[in-house]
Amino acid sequence: MRNFPLSRGTVAGILKGYSGLSAAVYTEIYSNLLNNSSSQLLLFLAIGLPILCLLIMYFVRPCTPSSIDSSIEHGHFLFIQAASIVLGFYLLATTVLGDVLKLNESTSSAFLFIMVILLMAPLLIPIKMTLYPINRVDAMGANLEKTEPLLVASSSNTNLVSFQESDDGTDVNMLLAEGEGAVKKKRRPKRGEDFEFVEALVKADFWLLFLVFFVGVGSGVTVLNNLAQIGIAQGARNTKILLSLFSFCNFVGRLGGGAVSEHFVRTKTIPRTIWMTCTQVIMIITYLLFASALKGTLYIATALLGICYGVQFSIMVPTTSELFGLKQFGMFYNFMSLGNPLGALLFSGLLAGYVYDHEAAKQQGINNLINASASCLGPNCFRVTFLVLAAFCVMGSILSVVLTIRIKPVYQMLYAAGSFRLSQSMNH
Repeated sequence: MRNFPLSRGTVAGILKGYSGLSAAVYTEIYSNLLNNSSSQLLLFLAIGLPILCLLIMYFVRPCTPSSIDSSIEHGHFLFIQAASIVLGFYLLATTVLGDVLKLNESTSSAFLFIMVILLMAPLLIPIKMTLYPINRVDAMGANLEKTEPLLVASSSNTNLVSFQESDDGTDVNMLLAEGEGAVKKKRRPKRGEDFEFVEALVKADFWLLFLVFFVGVGSGVTVLNNLAQIGIAQGARNTKILLSLFSFCNFVGRLGGGAVSEHFVRTKTIPRTIWMTCTQVIMIITYLLFASALKGTLYIATALLGICYGVQFSIMVPTTSELFGLKQFGMFYNFMSLGNPLGALLFSGLLAGYVYDHEAAKQQGINNLINASASCLGPNCFRVTFLVLAAFCVMGSILSVVLTIRIKPVYQMLYAAGSFRLSQSMNH
């Protein structure tokens, strides 16, 4: 976020998109490289990944962000997005082929090699920038030419205060008193500036964003955790394809949510949270489709839910940074991310688990349920769960509308010039 503050939605979409593909990548490694060995997979996750992260950590460092939009930077982002889309389609295709056909060892190795090449494709950008560096003298000249009018227009910073708590008179009096040496009091940050974590805790927008995100990802992860059982209950023959479909659509939602929100926030100053509203309305429809268990709707509902679930992540990340700043962004992000495990605990562990076990007990009898793990079949296994999730998404949609209305003036100020307005605090 700090390195690319002018493209927050795009960056969030790319990072979250690759995160969504990680499960499919590990599955390919598990199947083709580790020969379906659980012990070797655990060894790879426990030792291999930390070593890889330590090796790459050196190259991930803060840099001075650009103060103007760059067509070259935009082209780099487009290349990474295209590479990730190709990788997503490739993983989906190889997963389906692996389930349908019996592949020999050489074919599996070739699939794995191509996957690694696609994963490494974004490294072409730093290689190209190293071999063909940009003329920084010309870039600095362009920055100075475009920065000068921005400095003149910075007198409009008074607009930053006018759209929030209208305490202009109080601020003026406070400044006069400070000038006379009477008081020394720090001004509270406004939305769009850098917040301390405790300062954000008393803001209604902070809790509205958390609740909307909690409902979106909490309900979505409930379906993800129980997708195999949902497929079996509704008569799906191959639950692996169902999981692969959800994973791919989750990636599409994460990548597309960041790109689409970035486009509309720049061109129309539409708050990003409007896309959380739209996707949660669609989630209501998908949960009703799941509950109805109509023939032919299982895969459609799974695909729609995967997209909507992914959008929640790529919207939450840049919205949090834009409303509360980057000074303590890591703490804000980690707190918001609690919505995922908290939703899994409440909706999946308590609600879905109880409903499923209750229906399985009714179908097979208490004695059979105690003696062996019983499976529940039919739409009633999760119907109550889906109806409850739909009701929560109705509440989440309403809260998202309220949040969007509240923060619309913030986005009109931040993106009034067609791109994010960097504050002085960005240089800290």
